Amino acid sequence: MRPRAARFFSWLLATALVALAGCGSPESSQPRPAAPSEPTHQVFGDFEVHFNALRTDELAPEVARAYGIERSANRVMLNVSLLRRDADGRTAPVDGTVTAAARNLNGQLKNLEMRRVTEGASVYFIGEVGISGTEILVFDIEAAPAGAPAAYSVQLKREFVAD
Repeated sequence: MRPRAARFFSWLLATALVALAGCGSPESSQPRPAAPSEPTHQVFGDFEVHFNALRTDELAPEVARAYGIERSANRVMLNVSLLRRDADGRTAPVDGTVTAAARNLNGQLKNLEMRRVTEGASVYFIGEVGISGTEILVFDIEAAPAGAPAAYSVQLKREFVAD
């Protein structure tokens, strides 16, 4: 083989190997679950504040009915829970107070009243807000767990698309 042809062949082989290396094994081609784009909890010493928001039409009809939530592609529910961490790192629900405000990126405030829901030992705080079209909502949450030295502020930002 002539030197020029040998270099070309080596380049071609190296390019093919690099391309094949990117293909991965059959195991790596399995879909991986998507990671949340934003954190869904924050730790403050012995307390944790967990928060999430979703369109209410994603709730099972029986769950929405049980908690008096209107299922709609034009409504979003904010869910907040408070936990206390013990010395072993285990968590347990704790009562407290939660207030929240919602706004879109245009600065338009959305009416959001939080209400307390108990289910056995668990305590949740939920609130609903209307959306239209595609909106990015920013939730400013103030949570004061019972027994905490102060109230804690967290923020959640999510994009929603109404049908």
